[in-house]
Amino acid sequence: MKHFPSRLAVALLAGFLALPAAAADSIATVNGVAVPAARAEAMIAEQRAQGAPDGEQLRNAVREELIRREVLSQEAGKKGLDKKADVQAQMEMARQAILIRAYLQDYVRTNPVSDADLKKEYEGIKSRMGDKEYKPRHVLVETETEAKAIIARLQNGTAFEEVAKESRDPGSRERGGDLGWSNPGMYVKPFSEAMVKLKKGSYTRTPVKSDFGYHVIQLDDVRDVKAPAFDEVKPQLEQRLQQQKVERHVLELREKAKVQ
Repeated sequence: MKHFPSRLAVALLAGFLALPAAAADSIATVNGVAVPAARAEAMIAEQRAQGAPDGEQLRNAVREELIRREVLSQEAGKKGLDKKADVQAQMEMARQAILIRAYLQDYVRTNPVSDADLKKEYEGIKSRMGDKEYKPRHVLVETETEAKAIIARLQNGTAFEEVAKESRDPGSRERGGDLGWSNPGMYVKPFSEAMVKLKKGSYTRTPVKSDFGYHVIQLDDVRDVKAPAFDEVKPQLEQRLQQQKVERHVLELREKAKVQ
């Protein structure tokens, strides 16, 4: 959470809480320029969203911060910095960013993800996970001939870790071909179909072809796995589906836009 400067006097607290009725729409006047109360409310809301507790201390800190901003803004204006092209471009970009955020927040509010969509996504993930996890090793080579030669060496007693040194997969090669624990849905179909047919400790006796090349797969272990309860993962699912919905909406708007 961001913190505002803490050099705030008790007198300022009292002054902020006792603003005259005539200044109801402003929190202060700096060199004759009123600082709108709406700015304070926006900043307070932002701080509360980051976990800051609402109260006198926060409101006074916000008031002091806005006064300092107004002082500095006025000084920048005196120097004509607001007229510089690069500063104006940055100001316009900041304005756009605020508008975009407001638009997307409104879109999310008016287009929530339904419970039906969440449950459908949850069931889809569960089905892809299955009820077991597998711990395979593999050797990936370019040709079927190379894969058959690897299998022949395994049949002659060569350790899988040894033949794995020749694998084209750099991610697993240095680990003896070990791919770690995962569910079948994490692999390409030819690989997963061959893997789930193996018994623990055995390897494929014929090369397995995929878009990556030819695999020789050994299954080290298999274990039962239980998916987390729907309520446990609901917040993450909602965030992901909402983000996907926003991305689709932005893409639709982009496709409809007339760009020359």
